[in-house]
Amino acid sequence: MSKVTWKAGTFLYPLPAVMVSCGTMEKSNIITVAWTGIINTNPAMVYISVRPTRYSYNLIKETGEFVINLTTQKLAYATDWCGVKTGANIDKFKEMHLTKEKAKFVKCPMIKESPVSVECKVKEIKELGSHHMFVAEVLAINADEKYIDEKGAFDISKCDLIAYSNGNYYSLGKKIGKFGFSVQKKQTKNKKSRKK
Repeated sequence: MSKVTWKAGTFLYPLPAVMVSCGTMEKSNIITVAWTGIINTNPAMVYISVRPTRYSYNLIKETGEFVINLTTQKLAYATDWCGVKTGANIDKFKEMHLTKEKAKFVKCPMIKESPVSVECKVKEIKELGSHHMFVAEVLAINADEKYIDEKGAFDISKCDLIAYSNGNYYSLGKKIGKFGFSVQKKQTKNKKSRKK
């Protein structure tokens, strides 16, 4: 078995398909982004890459804020629609029946239907070519309480999140392990026989 070599391109999949809300509560927009990810832990930092020709680009550049909203199977249609339509002439919140929710630290709205909304403050804009990267600090993470278990932990496996891969959307499958499971010591149960 051998690999086929192609020319350089963006074939690093899967990626999260997220809806990024921007602007203000009065003048807001949603852009679907797959070029996004984590870049630092302390301080918590993320990025989104956006084409300068997109309507949302200037909204984010002017306000210096945006919200990353994770998407689910139920939001798949809206996620795609918000990625192919421009917000220059239409209200995407209204057209997709999405609810604006006031954020804690930024002026742009969160999407209420999203299980997780991440409030971000732009720290730097890197002009890379076809896309410009908005490097941002995470100000707050807002999680839907229906996914929080009795221990106060967020159970992301219950959200039915979706991912983007080579032009297609996929639902995430079942959990197959957790970080460090490959080196975790196996716990053995010693059964002690009880004397009668």
